[in-house]
Amino acid sequence: MLSKRAKYGLRALVYLARHQGEGPIQIRDISETLNIPRKFLEAILLDLRNEGMLQSRKGKEGGYLMERSPDTITIGKIIRFIDGPLAAVPCVSQTAYARCDDCLDEKTCVVRCIMKEVRDATAKILDETTLDQLVAREEQLSRPPALEYQI
Repeated sequence: MLSKRAKYGLRALVYLARHQGEGPIQIRDISETLNIPRKFLEAILLDLRNEGMLQSRKGKEGGYLMERSPDTITIGKIIRFIDGPLAAVPCVSQTAYARCDDCLDEKTCVVRCIMKEVRDATAKILDETTLDQLVAREEQLSRPPALEYQI
């Protein structure tokens, strides 16, 4: 399950990506617009800055802005950074593999088999989706449906 920290981080990054080129955006504005607790958001944005996804500027005109282009940051990278491995069980993780304590034989474990398929499908979607694609999807979803007239 996606943690609240990862969900807030994703929402904040999409917001910053959508406003890229407009200069730094203050935490207060992000927090109020997205309804994310300010202190929690500060910690998330600081971690994302330290990871190199964001940059920050101090002072009256300061705030956060994208460090890298949104088309180079995948959703999979963000989620792995904030929440850790995507795998539901450690024996199928590509970044944090660990043998399950109760497993008798990994090669014949049907739970491992299905969880690997789930991990692979999830990773494929998240690793092929970038922040700029989420911004475009958000814009598309927020447009009113086109009216169709038939006679």
